[in-house]
Amino acid sequence: MTTREDQLKQVQAALQSGQFEAGLELAKVLIGADPLDGEALYMAAVAARYLGRLDEASRHLSSLHSAMPEYGRAWQEEGHLALAKGDNQAALSAFAKATRFNPALEASWREQARLHAAAGRPAEAQGAAAQQQRIAGLPRELVAVTNHLAEGRLARAEEICRHYLRQNLRNVEGMRLLAKIGIEFGILDDAEILLESAVEFSPDDVQLRLDYIDALRRRQKFAEALEQAELLYHRDPANPLFQSRLAIERIQMGDYTRGLELFEKVLEKLPHDPASLTSRGHALKTKGDRAEAEASYRAAIASKPDHGDAYYALANLKTYRFDAGEIAAMRAQVARNDLAFMDRVHLSFALAKAMEDEGDYEASFRHYDEGNALKRAQTRYSTDAMTRELTLQKEVCTPELFEKHKGNGHSAPDPIFILGLPRAGSTLLEQILASHSQIDGTLELPNILALAHRLRGRKAGQSRYPQILHDLTAEQLEKFGADFIENTRIHRQGAPFFIDKMPNNFRHIGLIHLILPNAKIIDARRAPMDCCFSGFKQLFAEGQEFTYGLTEIGRYYSDYVGLMDHWDEVLPGKVLRVQHEDVLDDLEGQTRRMLDFLGLPFEQQCLSFHMTPRAVRTASSEQVRQPINRKGQGAWKPFEPWLGDLKAALGDLA
Repeated sequence: MTTREDQLKQVQAALQSGQFEAGLELAKVLIGADPLDGEALYMAAVAARYLGRLDEASRHLSSLHSAMPEYGRAWQEEGHLALAKGDNQAALSAFAKATRFNPALEASWREQARLHAAAGRPAEAQGAAAQQQRIAGLPRELVAVTNHLAEGRLARAEEICRHYLRQNLRNVEGMRLLAKIGIEFGILDDAEILLESAVEFSPDDVQLRLDYIDALRRRQKFAEALEQAELLYHRDPANPLFQSRLAIERIQMGDYTRGLELFEKVLEKLPHDPASLTSRGHALKTKGDRAEAEASYRAAIASKPDHGDAYYALANLKTYRFDAGEIAAMRAQVARNDLAFMDRVHLSFALAKAMEDEGDYEASFRHYDEGNALKRAQTRYSTDAMTRELTLQKEVCTPELFEKHKGNGHSAPDPIFILGLPRAGSTLLEQILASHSQIDGTLELPNILALAHRLRGRKAGQSRYPQILHDLTAEQLEKFGADFIENTRIHRQGAPFFIDKMPNNFRHIGLIHLILPNAKIIDARRAPMDCCFSGFKQLFAEGQEFTYGLTEIGRYYSDYVGLMDHWDEVLPGKVLRVQHEDVLDDLEGQTRRMLDFLGLPFEQQCLSFHMTPRAVRTASSEQVRQPINRKGQGAWKPFEPWLGDLKAALGDLA
């Protein structure tokens, strides 16, 4: 039986030999079997264009853009088709999209250079020509790696890249590409090491240093990222790219004044740059300047009407309501078949929020479901794998483990861990406690997750964690705890205690207790249906893949409750559970209860938490700047007809 791969090879062979009619017919057979077959649609479009059937080529490309909106070669073919139709402006736009999605497409760079030159734009032509020459000068293996990486074939990209680097140990472009592959796989520590070495080998390579800054930020090594951004900025303080990068790093370190000054400088040169306008809006929102943030987001949309990030940023203010014109504009964008993937995701969530505010719950759920389905298809998350991971914590973290290591670890009492599920009220608890004179609020710190990852070891598929906890020495436990205190110091403002509100730390309470036995832990818990549906409605930046499906989040909540019950059993009294609904009912009583648990005196300003002037970076940033309210309670109930999968996953907890 002839396989699809065999048929695709036949189409390719026909096109290469100039038999375009035969190739087109073979491609149509494949399209008949699967109308969303991207490779068949691509080759059908090429064949139709060579046959002069431009309208047919356009139809195939339209279907291809719907199926694969970020497929660079499809946009390159769109550019060639526009040239065949005599539309140079459309061709230039298409070739630019092609290189945005796949920077290895030499023909698209060459055509951009030619078209810019013909239109009297020498600077743009020179820039495109430089990129074309750079690609032309790359070893063919690295061009192939770039292509595979752009088209999502990560394993093949890694295989070729590693093979090439074995023969060319110090090739910085190969190192950069392998680091990008590592980031896609989530292996951030290896990516950082590769980029650090590459920057040492080639300190003047701007792209290398930008990628290195990105890797450092992803690892939340903010001080190091800032240092690298400063080095880049001082090369050319007038460069908008360098200004923007430094602005982002300054803001990440809490220096909003300098960060916003830098964004203003960028916008003086590039007043309509949607990315800078959106980033400026995020900074203003975090700082608490609501009206200015809204204006910045709207300006980003005005300059780029399909800029989903800015629409979602408005929705994510929680209290913002879209008007009829904005809703119509969003609908017009999602109706496009060529909308970029993340723009579609962002607009799906924004429209869902708009429809919820309008009371059209069926349409709202449809948009939430569409946005989550898009993100779910992108992830490698497995509910069964997560259940196994949490079950293993129960099996390994026994009373015998804690008795064996009793008296070990670092003695500092400074950390207060607030953990649980996202959207469970942890930001509210943090804001209440951070209003106390002896407690600093910080961030969702990655340090515990990073330590757990490091303890897993480097052998793929052979994790040593958490079993390795039995084998750690007293010296190792002391060092891990001391390192946590030292490495998080940069986020503190001088108070004796500080909060780490990374919700996923609940998976590692055993590790936390072993390395920081005097740390305090608060479990922020919320009613299951409210918590899970709120998570489903929230588009998280990263790290919360379980929220992209009702079954997934329901299973995760159930597994979380089971693991917290285990911690209560093996570490009695270690965790204070604070129910969100109890805080709404009795703010002062629950605040006093938390402060008693922490051994701190009551302070009245904790009850006026919404007046505390501090940057809040989570999705609840606007809500915790208001007095306590019940707006989120029971928000799932209008959506109940579509939440059967969630109830089934929660079981008796629903």
